[in-house]
Amino acid sequence: MNLLTISEVSKNFNISTRTLRYYEQIGILQSKKKEDYAYRTYDQVDVRRLQQIIVLRKLRISLKQIKAIFQNTEQTRIVEIFLENISGIDNEIAALSTIKNILNSLIERLSESTKIGINLDLLQDYDILKVVETLGLSKINLKGEKSMEELNKANENLSKLQDKDVRIIYLPPATVASVHCIGGLPEIETGNLLNKFIIESKLYDVKPDFRHYGFNNPNGNIPDGSDHGYERWITIPEGFEVKAPSTKKYFQGGLYCAYMISMGAFDEWSRLYNWAQNNDKYELNYKEEMIEPQCMEEHLNYINKYMLSPEDSTIQIDLLLPVKEKVF
Repeated sequence: MNLLTISEVSKNFNISTRTLRYYEQIGILQSKKKEDYAYRTYDQVDVRRLQQIIVLRKLRISLKQIKAIFQNTEQTRIVEIFLENISGIDNEIAALSTIKNILNSLIERLSESTKIGINLDLLQDYDILKVVETLGLSKINLKGEKSMEELNKANENLSKLQDKDVRIIYLPPATVASVHCIGGLPEIETGNLLNKFIIESKLYDVKPDFRHYGFNNPNGNIPDGSDHGYERWITIPEGFEVKAPSTKKYFQGGLYCAYMISMGAFDEWSRLYNWAQNNDKYELNYKEEMIEPQCMEEHLNYINKYMLSPEDSTIQIDLLLPVKEKVF
């Protein structure tokens, strides 16, 4: 039986090691400990399970629903979950069809109109406004296809972020306390260290507006993942005391594109990167020297979340890439 390391699985399936670790933490994927080997591996059964997860995610099945599917093998429950998603898709198809009909109606009326001045008045048409008000426009973003090839194509098209999905924000310079771990489960270990720092220093009393950033450091190249690390920052007052194992650093801040995800949806990184690579107004602003992290995650509303597990599913995260305006 061939065993694959976490890095090999990550490379073969184009999925981040962070995502694989999260799948294990929420109980939908399992790795195995090989005798006389320090790190965990995946066998053919594990890989097959991962393939199932990937397909279900492409079908827009949530991680919570995927977990329910694997925990309950009764066909009736699985069918219920699929029917729930089909119902949502049907609603979106109907809404999109309505939008298409409205646009066609506007085109016809504009084509018939000979008075330029009244063109925009068509948008005040009572019948059109009445229909538009009933549409759940913010929910119209999903769709299903038949074959795996069609599914991949549909997933690619639907995965493209629009400008309205991405925010351009300025992160202000800040003094930060840093915790850093390499090997093992660095995301969990640094999360626990940061939680301890916040509680012991009572940072929530001194700086209730603290912000929390995290990033890979380093990404790691060894197949078993032993050189993968994670670092977390928490903003602190300039003169705040920082004791080991934490260290004090200074974040220069800058302009970033931001896209919010729920904890665990780290496969969304590729969507944000593709948006930044193909945007008309902004471009990536990587520094030649890696003085500061190039890609970061900000854990939002952390003043109300620091007491939870660092991987709690209720945590929302901003994915952040440094950008600058294009010069034409």
